[in-house]
Amino acid sequence: MPPFHLAFPVMNIEDTRRFYVDILGCKVGREAEKWIDFDFFGHQISAHVKPEQCEAVETNAVDGDNVPVRHFGAVLEWSDWEALRDKVAASGTAFLIEPRIRFEGQAGEQGIFFLHDPSGNAMEFKTFKNMDSLFDRG
Repeated sequence: MPPFHLAFPVMNIEDTRRFYVDILGCKVGREAEKWIDFDFFGHQISAHVKPEQCEAVETNAVDGDNVPVRHFGAVLEWSDWEALRDKVAASGTAFLIEPRIRFEGQAGEQGIFFLHDPSGNAMEFKTFKNMDSLFDRG
C-alpha cells in the first residue's frame, strides 16, 4: 500500500516535535522554521505552524463515544497497538477516548483509543483482531 501524506496545523514546532517523537515514536524528516515532517508509521505527515487554524472539532456519537469528526491515525498490529497504548499511558498523556475493545466477539473486533496532540489535532489508533476485516462491510 502506498504511503499517504497529510498536512495539518499546529501551534508550534517544539511541542509538536516532543509529542510526535517522544510519545508516538515518530522519526523527524525534513523541517524548516514553520513546518516539520514526520514518519508516522510509514506515512508522511507535515505539521505546519498555523495557530489560528487549531480549533476544536465537532463530534459524532460512535458506539457510545463522542468521536471527533476530523481525525487521523494509524491501524497497527495488535501487539504494536498494545505497546503504543502502554507507552502513552506511561507518559501521562491523557486519552481523549480511553483504550477499549469495540465489537468484541464480532467480525470487525477492534481495539481503539483517541488522543489529542498539543495543538488539539485528534488521532485514533486502532487494531483489528483479524486485519483481513479492516474493510469488511459487516
